[in-house]
Parts: sequence; structure tokens; C-alpha cells
Amino acid sequence: MNERDFFNEKQEVKHATFSCPHCRERGEYEVRWLKRTKKPQLPRGAGEQDRIRFQNSRDYMVRVDDMVACPRCRKRFEIPMSQSVVFI
Repeated sequence: MNERDFFNEKQEVKHATFSCPHCRERGEYEVRWLKRTKKPQLPRGAGEQDRIRFQNSRDYMVRVDDMVACPRCRKRFEIPMSQSVVFI
């Protein structure tokens, strides 16, 4: 079974404050995240290994956006966070 079979996926938008490295303008940006929540029960047709993986899995979020655009200078820059996966 694929890992996606264990989770429900939903996109969320979180606001974060970053400083543009080109013009040094500080602003609030919208960053898209994919929230994966564990299903209430194991899907049908799962084997013993899938059952163990399902028990050990937990909710988490994956960052979708890696780059944002500055509204002042219009240049794109990479999000300065090293964290792209967050466990809930």
C-alpha cells in the first residue's frame, strides 16, 4: 500500500513574515502547506507490514511552496526556513 492510502490530504494557507534578501523589505507572505491527517481506520486489503506502518504513522504537514515573490521588487526568493515537514 502507498502512504497516501493512510492519510486524508487537505491544502492550507499559513501566513509567515519574511524579509526579502534583495530589497530588505519585510512583509507577510502566504505559504501553502499540504496537511495529511491519519484516517480513522486502516484501509481494506492491508497486510501485516501495512498495519505496522499505519500504527506508527501520525499527522503531519508538508510545505508546498519553496519560493515566494516580493511585492515591492517583484523578485522571487527561497523561503528561508529549513523546515519543510512539520509533525502535528
